[in-house]
Amino acid sequence: MEVRWTGVERAKLGSQYAAFTLLLGVWSARGLEMSVGKVPFLEAVNGSTVMLPCTYASCIGIKDLYFNWQYNDNGTMQKVCEAVIPTEDVEPDVKIFRERVEFIGKNHKNNISILIWNITFEDGGLYTCFGRNPKEKNKNHSTVFHLIVVNELRVVDNTLTIIIASAVGGAIAFLMAFMLLKNFTLFVLAKLEEKNKECLVSSSGIDNTENGLSGSKADSKPTPKKK
Repeated sequence: MEVRWTGVERAKLGSQYAAFTLLLGVWSARGLEMSVGKVPFLEAVNGSTVMLPCTYASCIGIKDLYFNWQYNDNGTMQKVCEAVIPTEDVEPDVKIFRERVEFIGKNHKNNISILIWNITFEDGGLYTCFGRNPKEKNKNHSTVFHLIVVNELRVVDNTLTIIIASAVGGAIAFLMAFMLLKNFTLFVLAKLEEKNKECLVSSSGIDNTENGLSGSKADSKPTPKKK
């Protein structure tokens, strides 16, 4: 039996398919993601203790999430640690394969970071944080963190920064002083102008009185009586 679709039905079916495709694309784009933060490297002094950060995120949650840390030893990937997290907020049982390494994530806020105690120059290099989520059809993702081991931290020369900050601060202070002086000058001029106006008014009143223009009683003569 042949099924015939009307134009309206075809348009409706097409819109539903487009919406489904869009939702599928969004779900795929926002799958499992591993992150070591905005700064994917750390420079640390030989003999110190450092943290290698890593967190995971999934828009639909996790189930039996597998993760591991690996160290790139001249092209050969060596496992540092690994574990499976059954569900969120469950502390995993982590297997450690490298000395002086401690898992500190405890799965708090999706945290799977590790500590390396008393680092040596041999510990420097690239570390990969890898994850795989069976709940997302084993979708996986990884990110790399670079550990740099040095004898001593470099002293940053802030001379140029101080000079720029001083220049900017001086310019702002000069501008503020100029505005204050300007406002004070305008205020004084306004007061002087107001005082001058008062003096002119007072002087004009005195002159009119002396010239008999103010209707003073002293200059008025009595009207003679008729006989």
